[in-house]
Amino acid sequence: MQLDFQFSKTLVSLCLALTLGTGAVAAHADQLADVKKAGVLEVGTELQFAPFDFLENGKQTGMNAELFAELGKELGVKVHFLDLPWPSVLPGLEAKKFDVVAGPIIVTQARKERYHFMLPIAEATVALMVGAKDDSITKPEDISGKTVGAGKGSAQLEELKAFAKTLPKEVTIREYVDNNQAYADLAAKRIVAVANSLPNVSYVAAQRSNLYKVVMPPFGKKSYFAFLGRKDADADSLIAALDAALLKMHDDGRLAALQKKWLGAQMDVPKADFTPTW
Repeated sequence: MQLDFQFSKTLVSLCLALTLGTGAVAAHADQLADVKKAGVLEVGTELQFAPFDFLENGKQTGMNAELFAELGKELGVKVHFLDLPWPSVLPGLEAKKFDVVAGPIIVTQARKERYHFMLPIAEATVALMVGAKDDSITKPEDISGKTVGAGKGSAQLEELKAFAKTLPKEVTIREYVDNNQAYADLAAKRIVAVANSLPNVSYVAAQRSNLYKVVMPPFGKKSYFAFLGRKDADADSLIAALDAALLKMHDDGRLAALQKKWLGAQMDVPKADFTPTW
């Protein structure tokens, strides 16, 4: 009888431990709850991507800082940015070094299969920036046979490569760890153009019109910029909450105001899930 009692007691204890353990896992499998408990949303970014994220007098500035400040208010948490070289940002997300990636990043079908994108915040169609006094490139096709730069590991680089294949002469493409290096080489005439998304090159050219200008129209498929998180079941709650905050910013005009301030114009972007054009 004593043996049966001890066995029953042990079995109850084991079941209770398993139940509590399962509850702990379930509780942990909610990234939104974890972020709110910590009181901080950790954001990975690269501070070399004006007008979204860049340094001015040693201080972070740009559209991302202001936009995430609003998202943080909606979630009731502080926002902490981690500045990293771009090639290490997505691996850092996958290693769970932070919660989301600011970037923003062009939404592609291949990336959607790997990451959980938030709703788009801007158009991202790729365009060329050339020297302010360079009249040899008046349309994208004029880079045929010339040397052009783009960001290493970027969707803009892939779009440039695809476009270059359609031209009659081979385009030499140089890849840069950060865009400032590419812009510096353009100013020094080591390359004839830099390929980047239209909002980025438009901002840089407007700030330094003595050095740069944008070639219109953009080339390639129409695309959009968005922030992203991990494609894990525990991350769904956080992305859903951030999307709800973004929709609120759509409705009350805060997103449009930030687009006008940093990108020069309000942009029509999808307000629901969509199929990328590439």
